[in-house]
Amino acid sequence: PLRVDPAIEAQQAERLAKLRAERDQAAVDAALAALRKAAEGTDNVLYPMKDALKARATVGEVCNALREVWGTYVPSDVF
Repeated sequence: PLRVDPAIEAQQAERLAKLRAERDQAAVDAALAALRKAAEGTDNVLYPMKDALKARATVGEVCNALREVWGTYVPSDVF
């Protein structure tokens, strides 16, 4: 299995904390709300997703916003 060097893990956690401290959280929240709204309907989610990433939302935050609307795929046990 892949084992990440603890020093690299600490550096990445520090970078993430710095990103979250420096970004405009209100803009991120608004962009993620727009993404959720698009995902709930029939709108194209690409443009709100790009806006959220431009606002410096993380990929995990974008994925979580989509999971809230669409859920997580679970394959069936039956073929």
